[in-house]
Amino acid sequence: MRELAAIALALAAVPALAGDLPPENLSPGRAAELEHLVRQDCGSCHGMTLKGGLGPDLRAETLAGTAPETLAQIVLDGIPGTAMPPWRPLLTEGEALWIAEYLLNAGK
Repeated sequence: MRELAAIALALAAVPALAGDLPPENLSPGRAAELEHLVRQDCGSCHGMTLKGGLGPDLRAETLAGTAPETLAQIVLDGIPGTAMPPWRPLLTEGEALWIAEYLLNAGK
């Protein structure tokens, strides 16, 4: 719970997403690539089952109630002072929002 509070504080000074690509507009191929990225790249810190590791638990039940835009902003800009890197150089805002929705709905 403290981790989510720290995330919220870190985002207080970050501007909102502009929304350059709605997540539903991703091609099936790109969606598969992003799912692989979550499982492999995110899983390297958050655990291969996303139950936590160096980074916090990313399962849907743990993230429940978190706005997708908040999660997308964390994906894009990372969390200063932690091991969470920014992915903005590699992902669009729409792709980050897709990842956020994927995490919030995984296993449902």
